[in-house]
Amino acid sequence: MPRVIAVLAYDGVKLLDVAGPVEVFAEANRLGTDYEVRVVSVDGADVTSSSGVVLRSTSDVDSALRGPIDTAVIAGADRLTRQPIGEELVKAAGDLAAAARRTCSICTGAFILAKAGLLENRRATTHWRAAPLLARSYPDIAVDVDSIFVQDGDVFTSAGVTAGIDLALALVERDHGPRLAREVAQLLVVFMQRPGGQSQFSPALDVPRSSAPGLQDLVDAVVANPAGDHSAEAMSARVAVSPRHLRRMFHDELATTPARFVESVRIDAAKRILLDGGTVTLAAREAGFGSAESLRRAFGARVGVSPSAYRDRFQTTQP
Repeated sequence: MPRVIAVLAYDGVKLLDVAGPVEVFAEANRLGTDYEVRVVSVDGADVTSSSGVVLRSTSDVDSALRGPIDTAVIAGADRLTRQPIGEELVKAAGDLAAAARRTCSICTGAFILAKAGLLENRRATTHWRAAPLLARSYPDIAVDVDSIFVQDGDVFTSAGVTAGIDLALALVERDHGPRLAREVAQLLVVFMQRPGGQSQFSPALDVPRSSAPGLQDLVDAVVANPAGDHSAEAMSARVAVSPRHLRRMFHDELATTPARFVESVRIDAAKRILLDGGTVTLAAREAGFGSAESLRRAFGARVGVSPSAYRDRFQTTQP
């Protein structure tokens, strides 16, 4: 029996959220696998993607449910974070998930799974820009802001757009082993899937605003001068509280610790210096890490790649 992959699409869907995973499974079939990919919509009608490209030959969900489904893939759309999600779409996702061995969301498709109750008390991710909204809207979901994709049981969620390719490659590897997945990646001229925990490389630090007295001024000071003295003692003195109380303020207002916040600001500053052509040593000094080795350790832990690899990958699209 073929492994049926049912990809749920709808008007406004991100084209690459559909096409990326579909191409991975199609390329795997050229190497001898047995995936049967079906793009389905609620009623089987044509679907107009966000880019205006029309997806034809979709089948309706009821037809897809008449046979076994191995994997349900719920694609994302920009409108899912701005408009109410229709009940028909939520039901379609829930029905496909109930029939499938495993369920996946691509990008903001996680909002459909969340609305259907399929992410309750699970870890999940989505596009870094939409992750705070997902966390606020569904506090019972442990939202992982940075991960490329997250598996929690039989439910997989992935980050923005091209992360759907990473997730599809990971599924192929689980089904048929790393050698075949590596061949698929080579044929598609993409990286063999990035580790699920690798950072999404969000561009600039989105610093939250604080209402606690003095804390916002401290946050602004750290952002303005990442290389300054931001030890626990120095920051506590600036706000005129004890280090313990400062930790409590950061936890309550910013959902982090003072040290982790400072490190985030410094990593963001180092990214900008690297992308401007600076060396790892220069980035470490001007961002406040003290040494290149300290920057490498922090970068590896928080971003998932070395500073030089980050610079080489994102500084330019040219060879």
